[in-house]
Amino acid sequence: MNAPTLEMFQQQVSELVLRHRSLLDIMSKLSQSGASVNRAVAKAVTECGCIELNARKQRFPEEIDLEKAKETLENHMSGQLCETCRDVLKAELGRNLFYMSALCNLLDIQLEEVVASERDKCSTLGLFNLT
Repeated sequence: MNAPTLEMFQQQVSELVLRHRSLLDIMSKLSQSGASVNRAVAKAVTECGCIELNARKQRFPEEIDLEKAKETLENHMSGQLCETCRDVLKAELGRNLFYMSALCNLLDIQLEEVVASERDKCSTLGLFNLT
């Protein structure tokens, strides 16, 4: 059996979206699913405790090169997701991807093209694509 592709997933989404065919419905569901991803991460910190946050201002010395900066900058997180939190987050990310695919379908945009374009931009810009 062939590995699933973004194109196959997008086609499957187009067959499943019935209730939320309106652009506004899909946009609001995408936003809601993004909030659910954020909430699942917050719960991993505040309810489960499998990951911890210790956020503070990033220290970025001017004389440091970009490669060294990538090693020096912190993600403010310690620990690892437990299996339960990982499963919840995967489900929430999947739902978010579902609605992103639904939006792409409605606007006649191929998700695979979006990913390829972003990948090309990252390859071309390299470290200049810093976010």
